[in-house]
Parts: sequence; C-alpha cells; structure tokens
Amino acid sequence: MPRDYAYSGVFAELLSTYVAGKRAAGYSFDNPAYWLSRFDRYCREQGIEQAILTKELFTAWSAKQSTETKVTQNNRIHALTGFSRWLNSLGKTSYVPSTVPIPEKTLPYLMEDADIQAFFEMVDRNPGRSSYPPFQRMSVEYKILFRLIYCCGLRNSEACGLRFEHADFNKGVLTITNAKGNKDRKVFLAEDLRLLCLRYQTWLFQLIPPGTIWVFPGKNPASHIPKTSIDRKFNDFWKMTERAVLCDKKPTVHALRHAFVMKRMNLWMEADTDFRIMLPYLSTYLGHEAPIETFYYYHQTTDVFRTIRRKDKTSAVVIPEADDEHN
Repeated sequence: MPRDYAYSGVFAELLSTYVAGKRAAGYSFDNPAYWLSRFDRYCREQGIEQAILTKELFTAWSAKQSTETKVTQNNRIHALTGFSRWLNSLGKTSYVPSTVPIPEKTLPYLMEDADIQAFFEMVDRNPGRSSYPPFQRMSVEYKILFRLIYCCGLRNSEACGLRFEHADFNKGVLTITNAKGNKDRKVFLAEDLRLLCLRYQTWLFQLIPPGTIWVFPGKNPASHIPKTSIDRKFNDFWKMTERAVLCDKKPTVHALRHAFVMKRMNLWMEADTDFRIMLPYLSTYLGHEAPIETFYYYHQTTDVFRTIRRKDKTSAVVIPEADDEHN
C-alpha cells in the first residue's frame, strides 16, 4: 500500500497532483514520493515563496550532503527531475539538468553457503527482545520472511508487501503484483517452504484480528512490516554471526536474492544444464526485463571456478603444463 505524504509548501498542490497521476497510471511511486516530500520540506525551511523550480533552487537541493551516498543523491535528483519535466509539460518553465550523477557500482558482498547457514541460525535463535506481543509475533515473521526472500529470490519490498490474497500456500504460488518496472509475475514455492508457510499462516491467524490482509503484518496489523525494519533486522542478525568479522564488506537483504541467483546458476552448471535455455525462465521468475539483467547477478565465485576446472577439457591442451627442464 503506497504511503501518502502531506505536502504543505509552495509546491504542495502541484506535488500532490503529480504523485497522484503517477499512481493512477499504475506506479507505486513510493521512493520518488518520499524524496519529493523532502524537497517540499526543504522549500518550507528555505522560505521559498514562488512555485518556480529555478536552476538555483534545483542546484541547491541537488548538492551532495556529507552524510549521504552518491546513490542517495542520485535518487533525490531523479525524483525532482521527473517532477520538473512534468511541470514543463504543463507549460510551467522549470529547470531540468542536462546530466545527473551516475552512482558508482560497487561489487556487493557475495554470501556463500556458510554465510547463509550462519545467518539463518541467528534468525532462528532470536526469541524476541521484548515481551510486547507484537514484537514476539514479528520475531517469528522474520524467520519466514527471510526464507521467502532467499528461497524465492524475492525483493525485500515484494516480501514485506505480500498480501494473503496473493499468497496461495495451499498450491504453493505467490502472485507478485506491481513490482519493479510495474511488472506482475508468479513465483512457485518448493514443497518444504510451502508447508512451512502454511503452518505459519495457521499460527498467524490465531494471533491477529480477522480480515488482516498482510502476510507479514507490522507492529500495527493494519500495515505490513516496513522494508526499513527488515533492512535493520538483517543487519542485526548478520552482526551476531561469526562470519561477520571475516568479511570486509557488509551484506544487505538484497544479498539473499543475489545468493539465490548464484546458487541456481551454479547448480545448473554442475548438472550441465544449458544456460541459454534456462536463463530466460529465471529472468521471468525474478521479474527482470531481460536475461542480461539476471546475468548481472552472476559473479565468478569459488564454486564457479571449481566447476569450470572440473569441466574444462581444453586448457590443458592449449596451455600445457610447464616442463621443469625449462623453468
């Protein structure tokens, strides 16, 4: 369910109309709406009195803050650029930058099987730090939610916003709606995961009010568990593992989706399965536009090298072992 923001600055009416139009077109538009609410607050704090998006105002808002990453800055600028272009389409002169910062792509931490096992051991040990019933309930939700993300390759937002009307645990089918790129898709559960989710559903319905629509309700069952809460809990669980001190990078929730893709591709390689045939299916399963997006997730890990060495029958001929006499 998209969050509504109360705009109250000089651009308030225009911002509300713009966001409402995007959502009426079928976009969730949560991230841009959030950044535009921050822009609205910035205008109030700076005492902006005219609803004119000048170059000076755009540039001042776009300046990189000392506490933010380039990715965050990029998200802010893209949100305001879209709004500015929309203003121009209405005949209102508004500044649109010719270029926007491109965030640096960094290689994520790739979770190995030992990392995954250590992480879920911490998740399952978690008893809930509070006797407050909603927090006790949510400690169980984490166990199921993180498994859905890893076992099905879901995005964090897709798992958090899952509704019971879209989750058929009897048949083992999830319907992911309005996902990234405004795409819908079906996701099928393995039998052990289906049974686990079915038991969870029975348990949950005994605790929450009848008619609750969310598979993973938040502290208030009327709303789903926030994505930011899952980001934070993932970090908490990971820091409790012994593996956390062995890596120089910190994984995120998205690393579970990444690990799903790598695991699936490695299993195909081990089984001599043709990537060209299977990759389009995996791409659709993940909700990607094209297989090239899926292949981006694949990195040459230790498992891949081991498989390549086992299957490689050419290198030894092309590049023979060095003769000790010539060393």
